[in-house]
Amino acid sequence: MVIDMSDHNYLLLTPGPLTTSKTVKQAMLFDSCTWDEDYNLGVVQSIRQKLVALATPSSGYTSVLLQGSGSFAVEGVLGTVIGPQDKLLIIDNGAYGARMVEMARLMDIDHHAFHCGEVNEPDTLALEEVLKNDARISHIAMVHCETTTGMLNPLHKVAGLAARNGKTFIVDAMSSFGGIPLDVDALGIDFLISSANKCIQGVPGFAFVIARRCELEKCAGRSRSLSLDLYAQWRCMEEHAGKWRFTSPTHTVLAFAQALHELEQEGGIAARHRRYQTNQRRLVAGMRALGFTPLLDEALHSPIITAFYSPEAQTYRFAEFYQRLKQQGFVIYPGKVSQNDCFRIGNIGEIYPQDIERLLDAVGQSMYWNR
Repeated sequence: MVIDMSDHNYLLLTPGPLTTSKTVKQAMLFDSCTWDEDYNLGVVQSIRQKLVALATPSSGYTSVLLQGSGSFAVEGVLGTVIGPQDKLLIIDNGAYGARMVEMARLMDIDHHAFHCGEVNEPDTLALEEVLKNDARISHIAMVHCETTTGMLNPLHKVAGLAARNGKTFIVDAMSSFGGIPLDVDALGIDFLISSANKCIQGVPGFAFVIARRCELEKCAGRSRSLSLDLYAQWRCMEEHAGKWRFTSPTHTVLAFAQALHELEQEGGIAARHRRYQTNQRRLVAGMRALGFTPLLDEALHSPIITAFYSPEAQTYRFAEFYQRLKQQGFVIYPGKVSQNDCFRIGNIGEIYPQDIERLLDAVGQSMYWNR
């Protein structure tokens, strides 16, 4: 039996997986051998080089691809980079910061969780006090775009804090890399983590780490896992021309290579950032006009995803609202904030201003609780 999904061709207004282009989908129609030179040398190595070039002009960085979702790579970094004598400061103002705290706990990594609350950006003065009072802290980890709320955390401020205090800086840039311009070397980021199915607009299947080479070289033998050993994966790719230690997600990799090409065609990260900003600003303005209120102050918004308070009407049910929008070709996200009743709408992926206009029309038609 062939599963027909042709009746489910809706736009994913989510922070990933996201709507991909037809040509990214078509790239997966080819089968590749994980040992083949054309695949490893021609595709994997090219991807690794392009990722570093997107992140920085510096020659001091390398990249590692790792099977699994973005959380696999986050866990791979924490479990490989943090040594037994180290201590990790984790900034937690959402579900993904909290996930890092849980990873550290389960791997028995010495850590300090700096809880900010889900709608607050981290206070760098308070963070500085934490560092002054605990000289054992050697690493700082932070989520750049916390998609729990859509908050864009103050990367430059925390990067400066890490640099001033000589700390290794780990950034979960899952939902920002490829969609927000940054230079990992200029910011002093030692390990940046992202995923194939986010702003570069590929499909799920692997994540990647852009690492300062001299820091990654220190990590031999540290990993708390076999399959999530970031250093071992890197050495295998370095020594065997792009070969993965375990089965490569070949179709996902081919789609990602096409997605990188399309990012370049669009004009690079700066151009994609402008499109995402345009989408998000129109979304917020249109939703406000329909009576919806964003969760965050405007200054805290990322151009990736926006959380809105749910209507206060007693007849409102997210599940029904969701289904009404889905029937019109749009899929949105439920809320993830623990203290507020919200839902979220993303605007990354193969989404353009005209799609946002169509969404706003659909939202207006789906507001059954106002009738």
